[in-house]
Amino acid sequence: MEQDQPHAVIRVRGARVHNLRNVDVDIPRDTLAVITGVSGSGKSSLAFDTLFAEGQRRYLESLSAYTRQFFHQLQRPDVDLISGLPPTISIEQRSGSAQARSTLATTTEIYDYLRLLYARAGTAHCTGCGREVARQSTEQIVRAITTIDARRRVMILSPVIRSRRGRHRDTFERIARDGFVRARVDGQIVDASEPPELAAGRHHTIEAVVDRVIIKDGIEQRLRESVDLAVKLGDGTCIVAAQQGDDWVDELFSTRFSCPDCGLSFPDLEPRSLSFNSPYGACPECDGLGVRDNGSDDNGPLPAEACSSCAGTRLSPFPRCVTVLRRGIGD
Repeated sequence: MEQDQPHAVIRVRGARVHNLRNVDVDIPRDTLAVITGVSGSGKSSLAFDTLFAEGQRRYLESLSAYTRQFFHQLQRPDVDLISGLPPTISIEQRSGSAQARSTLATTTEIYDYLRLLYARAGTAHCTGCGREVARQSTEQIVRAITTIDARRRVMILSPVIRSRRGRHRDTFERIARDGFVRARVDGQIVDASEPPELAAGRHHTIEAVVDRVIIKDGIEQRLRESVDLAVKLGDGTCIVAAQQGDDWVDELFSTRFSCPDCGLSFPDLEPRSLSFNSPYGACPECDGLGVRDNGSDDNGPLPAEACSSCAGTRLSPFPRCVTVLRRGIGD
């Protein structure tokens, strides 16, 4: 087959590898080409032992002599001319050794990269309410506060009680004993030593007011000390309330993976946390298999069903709630 453009084809002249007898052929470039023929006609000799071998040999010749010693080099094929040959790769067909835990992603090793992506760049969510949870260091919290407009009033609060019934007298006593003068109760600032009488049957939220500041230059050290104190008292969480007119706008920060609404804490995200072959990530109900064995009856074994806990994703609750672009790794 002759082509008008010489670079549009791989041109082979005088191929004599194995059972090829001075074969001349032009193979189109940048298309899917199929070599077909009866057994023993020389298909593999042309594709693998001629074209692939020459492409690999040319590539290795471009490397240094020191580097070439680490590669198995194929012999130059017995051929008069090969032109227009691009870099070559060879993929062989072989039987896999898939196991019950194997998936397309694990067999191709794509899942290893996905686990790393989700562990390092994923967004974690609370397993109870779905709220986004994240970890910030004290320095990150301080930097976030200093981005607030200058001369704005800011309160740093420590969550002590989150939407719980009771009068909470002991909570106010502890706040005052720890040296805090004020507390915020259901959004209202009160004197911690003389708190209001709370209705025992209603839910209440109580935060200790750790510090009240005005944003200005040179305040970073004071903020750092206040944030450290707030997260220590608030079990890893603190609230930064910035005044906007007559209102206060809250932003919640946490130094660990935790949900302030549900009171749930979560472990650090690691690649192994997203592996269903690891006890750190596998669904505890199905042991990372994604299915539940229904046993058997008089008629024989019953078909397995998707695990009702993980819905077939094989993962425990927390890694299932980690997303990238709003999709979990199971998706």
